[in-house]
Amino acid sequence: MENTSIFKKVVFTAEKESFILRALIEKVCSNRVDGQFVPFTVNDLNAVKDAATLFVLYLDDGIKQKEDTLHFLIDMVSQNDYKILLVGEEAEIDYTTKQMNADLIYKKFVRPVNNDEFITAIKAFFDKSNSGEFQKSIMIVDDDPQYLSLVRQWLKDSYRVFMANSGLQAIKYLGKNKVDLILLDHEMPVTSGPQVLEMLRSDPETRTIPVFFLTGKSDKESVMAVVSLRPEGYFLKDIKKEELLEKLKEFFIMHSA
Repeated sequence: MENTSIFKKVVFTAEKESFILRALIEKVCSNRVDGQFVPFTVNDLNAVKDAATLFVLYLDDGIKQKEDTLHFLIDMVSQNDYKILLVGEEAEIDYTTKQMNADLIYKKFVRPVNNDEFITAIKAFFDKSNSGEFQKSIMIVDDDPQYLSLVRQWLKDSYRVFMANSGLQAIKYLGKNKVDLILLDHEMPVTSGPQVLEMLRSDPETRTIPVFFLTGKSDKESVMAVVSLRPEGYFLKDIKKEELLEKLKEFFIMHSA
């Protein structure tokens, strides 16, 4: 049975709705996906910013002349964890690709578009969205099982969450798997947070993973000791759910530009 838990809507945007583009949208709609065209302007894109999670940018020469609109689309997609599918000539696709973070681009199609391959890609997008594949992944490392469970509960609707109850367990997992960010307990027995960070930074495979320390100590001396280790940041363990989610969202937005 087809999974329908995600509303399947795609926004197509271009300088104008050409005959070829209209035919492509009709093909998408005939496959039980709602395809909508909007002109490539800031106002029109802003009006549909909550309408879909996939934006098809149909490139033509006019797009290069509207950098403000392109930057608006990029910011909107970045801030909302949407994706962009590019359609155009190779030169147009190369130019546009250089304007944005690669993580924002779902697929690229060089004209003329193979309709069957395009439809397959659209359907695959919603399958992946439904499985959470496009969500950022966060690993929580803490020896307190109750705190682990609490933070996982906070994050699970927005991120793919992985847990480790010791530094060594985290290192072992990260030897075979990738994550986008680590929340690392500063005060752990056996292998402390600083020791884990040192091991992560010494391995080429993990040295670039952003690490935020979790600490229960808020006095100036303790905070300075945490900051001196040069993590991306730190969170006090008494942080509230809404604040943690907001700060994580801000971090990912800043680092997707």
